[in-house]
Amino acid sequence: MSPKRLVCRTNPEAPPVKETDSYEAGPWRFVPAAVQAALFVWFCTFLPTASAGTPVDFIWQWVPALGIEAAFRIDALSLLFALLITGIGAICFLYAAEYFHADRRLKRLLTLMSMFAASMLILVLADDAITLFVAWELTTITSFLLVGYDHQKDDARHKAQQALIVTGIGGLALMAGLILMGSVAGTYRISEMGSFADHSLYLVMLGLVLAGCFTKSAQFPFHFWLPGAMAAPTPVSAYLHSATMVKAGVYLVARLTPQLGGTEVWTWTLTLVGAVTMVVASFWALRQTDLKLMLAWTTLMGLGTLMMGLGGGSYYAVGGALTFILVHALYKASLFLAVGLLDKGAGSREVDDLSGLRHAMPISFGIAVLAGASMAGLPPFVGFIGKELSYEGGLQTQTEEIFVATMSVIANALMFAAAGLVAIRPFFGQQKSKKETPKDPSIYMWSGPAILALLGLLLGLFPGGLDALITAMVEVVRGEPGAPEVKLWHGVNAALMLSLLTFAIGGVLFWGLPELRRSLTREEQRVPDSAAVYDVLLNALRDTASWTARTVQDGRMMSYLRATFITLALMVWAAIFFGSGNVARIDPAAPIFHWVIVAIIVACVIAIIFTGSRLIAITALGGVGSGIAVIFVLYSAIDVAMTQLLTEILIVVFVAVAFIKLPRAGTGALRIGDAIISAVLGLGITFAMLAVLGAGLERDVTQFFEANAYPEAAGRNIVNVILVDFRALDTLGEVAVVVIAGIAALAALRAGREVNK
Repeated sequence: MSPKRLVCRTNPEAPPVKETDSYEAGPWRFVPAAVQAALFVWFCTFLPTASAGTPVDFIWQWVPALGIEAAFRIDALSLLFALLITGIGAICFLYAAEYFHADRRLKRLLTLMSMFAASMLILVLADDAITLFVAWELTTITSFLLVGYDHQKDDARHKAQQALIVTGIGGLALMAGLILMGSVAGTYRISEMGSFADHSLYLVMLGLVLAGCFTKSAQFPFHFWLPGAMAAPTPVSAYLHSATMVKAGVYLVARLTPQLGGTEVWTWTLTLVGAVTMVVASFWALRQTDLKLMLAWTTLMGLGTLMMGLGGGSYYAVGGALTFILVHALYKASLFLAVGLLDKGAGSREVDDLSGLRHAMPISFGIAVLAGASMAGLPPFVGFIGKELSYEGGLQTQTEEIFVATMSVIANALMFAAAGLVAIRPFFGQQKSKKETPKDPSIYMWSGPAILALLGLLLGLFPGGLDALITAMVEVVRGEPGAPEVKLWHGVNAALMLSLLTFAIGGVLFWGLPELRRSLTREEQRVPDSAAVYDVLLNALRDTASWTARTVQDGRMMSYLRATFITLALMVWAAIFFGSGNVARIDPAAPIFHWVIVAIIVACVIAIIFTGSRLIAITALGGVGSGIAVIFVLYSAIDVAMTQLLTEILIVVFVAVAFIKLPRAGTGALRIGDAIISAVLGLGITFAMLAVLGAGLERDVTQFFEANAYPEAAGRNIVNVILVDFRALDTLGEVAVVVIAGIAALAALRAGREVNK
């Protein structure tokens, strides 16, 4: 699906409440926001220790046998994300409580947002790889539910499914990568893992981990799911895009830089992917008419900038990226919520439907201008500091400095124009809106984004308070001291020249924005679209599944049995072919009684093949099983023999009762195809058993059970102890299967009697 098709011409988030519905949520709706605010204050108490470079660990034993701990670490990097998750979370929760105060689904929304916030906190604080992955998948599931919040709409369901599939596949790759890292390192504690750069499996680890990070943070070519996630309500979109889910991949790249970074593959991969993502996203942002969707594409630009900065390697590049995490969170959350203010107060978020609203909505205007100026990178806002550091980092990158600087200027110039689109266009010119009397919404909605917008200005004027925290974060990521100085004025240097060039190009682009947008629209069909590829692959998968179901599931039991036995035969013979080749010798001098039993079994098999009576066939099959039970007795496996014999008797009795109601099977003619399948599978099982017997027996497991059967389980019959104690859950599962099969057989017999009646 192309980005153009994502443009919404209506307000899809208007609460589906009838005018006669007088529902009004009570004061309870502010409790989740208060909880987030309290957590934010608590995390602030760790600022002195984190800024000093002293981590704080919380460890609980989870699965000690596997070396898995619920280990959490608060250092400078995790603390920044925790503060963003809780601080911006408190604002988004407050905003949502008022935005949907007349929606009866508000409890469900706040519950889902709370679960999502908790998952993100666990993710960024986890020092155990398995704990981190569990939280990673929890964010995938909760974000799926949030994006599909308006599940009665086809578009919301499709976008939620798209986000789930893309990030879910990446999550599977990440799981494999983290397990591989933990296995190689001998620990799942991330802080205790060393560098894997020289390991033979480094490229495999890197590829798996980056696959998870790129899908989560929507890097090219997986970027298409993020704009589609705009189906979520505005406060959810603000939360996801500024402080939480889409930055999870960025966070993990930063966290695992000491383990996986420092190589040319790492640097070039992050630099190229990030650069392509930021430029492509910036172009697509300018062709949107929905302000919320435009901001979604600018989020992609920010994520690409962060990836490119983390791949730069130098302390300036990493420091610029980490600073931009804070910068982007402040202005992006504020702008998303400001668009919600326009949507609520003026009745639309379409840029062509809005103009001249600065007098009717002065508070929204002020918020949009302040946040937009930070997004554009204008001084004295903190966005200017972040952009300067990014430029300085690009000029000191370990890859091609000219390439990185050029891509950064192009993306930032386009970002400058996009900032003007959201901060200037709706508020200047002749007044136009969907509502006759547009006005600013209540203080509960505008207070939060106003705080964030003002913070962007205050931190730009007084950036010294960030210096210690940024320095500590750079040390965490790079594993060595050294960080850029966070200040507003760095003097006349190359970074400043690039900033001035950015402002000039951005101003020209904003002035010529109408023509530029028309040009981008005309070029739409020429630009490769990952979303279209996704749709093609998804449809192909559905068509393949449909064809497979029609072909394989034809409703005939014999077809299912043939497919099962053919697959099993192929697997057995493959194991024999690729095995050691040691086959036990058959002793022809076995006692005559053994050969008599074999002869009886062969006679029963022949009867099964040629008989036309189902009753004779099942009886002969019972004879085969009974003969095998006798062999078990001869080799002292009494317990197994009893089980085998009882099973055969029950099968014969039950199936015979069922067969009474069925017609005769036919003439009993030999079916060549079935005979071949049976012979191939039977011979395969025979040779496999001989191969197992010829390979010798390892007595480690035997000795373990002999030594522990009585002390651990107070049982002298080792077989029974294994079944009842050591394999208790397995045995319970087998019993459950038998019970379910019995119930199903009983139901089938009763249904047959009712039909006959």
